[in-house]
Amino acid sequence: MSVLDSWDQWKNFLGDRLHNAQNEGMNNQVIGDLAYEIGEYLANEVDPKNEQERVLADLWSVASSEERHAIANMMVKLVSNNGTK
Repeated sequence: MSVLDSWDQWKNFLGDRLHNAQNEGMNNQVIGDLAYEIGEYLANEVDPKNEQERVLADLWSVASSEERHAIANMMVKLVSNNGTK
């Protein structure tokens, strides 16, 4: 089962990656930029696996670049309290 199949698993996966990046000293601007790039990749290359991902994909598809950065930054905030560490 892929981490994309379950919304909670996806948030925990992202939370773990966020905490690893922060522990390595990555600043919030770089993390936000990476979140944007991940969002772009997912929007272009991955079919949503659950309802939450479908909503994000739909929002992403109509958002401007600035709005996409906002969505990416909100996802970072959303997962900041998730993860296994």
